[in-house]
Amino acid sequence: MRLLSLTCQRFRNLSEVTLAPSPHTTVAVGENGQGKTNLLEALYFLATLKPLRAGRLSELVQFGAVSAKVTGRFLLSGAEREIAVEVVPGGRTALVDGKRAASLESYFGGVSVVAFTPDDLAVVKGGPDGRRAFLDRSVFNRFPAYLEESREYARALKSRNRLLKDNAPVSHLQAWDATLARVGARLWARRRQVVGEVAPRARDAFARIGRTEEGATFSYAPSHLPHVDFAASDEAQLQQALGLALDVRLRRDLERGFTSVGPHADDLELALGQHAARQYASQGQARALVLAWKVAEIENLEASNGFLPLLLLDDVSSELDPERNAFLMGYLAERGAQTFLTTTDAHLVQRAVGPDTVWYRVSGGQVSRREA
Repeated sequence: MRLLSLTCQRFRNLSEVTLAPSPHTTVAVGENGQGKTNLLEALYFLATLKPLRAGRLSELVQFGAVSAKVTGRFLLSGAEREIAVEVVPGGRTALVDGKRAASLESYFGGVSVVAFTPDDLAVVKGGPDGRRAFLDRSVFNRFPAYLEESREYARALKSRNRLLKDNAPVSHLQAWDATLARVGARLWARRRQVVGEVAPRARDAFARIGRTEEGATFSYAPSHLPHVDFAASDEAQLQQALGLALDVRLRRDLERGFTSVGPHADDLELALGQHAARQYASQGQARALVLAWKVAEIENLEASNGFLPLLLLDDVSSELDPERNAFLMGYLAERGAQTFLTTTDAHLVQRAVGPDTVWYRVSGGQVSRREA
């Protein structure tokens, strides 16, 4: 898989941008607030149909404009293919070779991307919602169908929570319980598989970069689901268990006005030795945990898909200590994946660049080619 060209129109502060990226490393250099991250977000949005930072799609549209569009031309299995996504009032439209995509599967068609941002470095010490989002990005990369599955779950959860707040009759809630149990079990199964695949690789990566004798562990199990062997249960058993848990906790949910069990209430657990990383890890160790997960995710996607994903790194080098930054830059150079880096200081990414690196300058939303 290779991105041949990227075009952005009215995306955030980027008026009109066309890039011809390197097959290996492309670097965008500029001061903070000039549009470097917007460039990476455009590519991430194109490859996932999900914003990297924005809470609402309307935030992606340039101020004063009514729509935004991102288009990419890819080389996939020897054939060229164009995909595009346009943000319009009320939603987004996905296109394949100029025509509306028949399905999400036809749109993605083998395109995958791993993004690494400064926000990721804070997930270890942050709340469980950040770790869930961090995990879900990995799950989506592995299973693109997870995007629609998680949307269906979110719609059902929102409806059930509204009924709980209105103290609706139990019979009204039960219809949503069935949907939550069915789709929630699928989300659990997806998350379980991804953690099972990525965690061993992440443990090995952390051993190389953690600079501590304590090993790292990455684990996932649903909360508020007693007496269930999560690792051994199939999807039907998980569905039954979630349906029962929703019923058991119904009185509590009615009192509090929200649904207290399900994938939305879980956490990705990170530990060093026998200690929870959130309380015990130093800042350097926390960042090493995230870096190890990202390295493992890249390797797992290559193993499962047969090719490397696109890699997006948004000014991460300035957040890492010199030794871990050197590891990351050396790793990128060694893997040879098509990589997009942003930085305020070109010297921080020198170890990742090669003779075919393409450099861009970003200033005031304008993107121009520059010399190394």
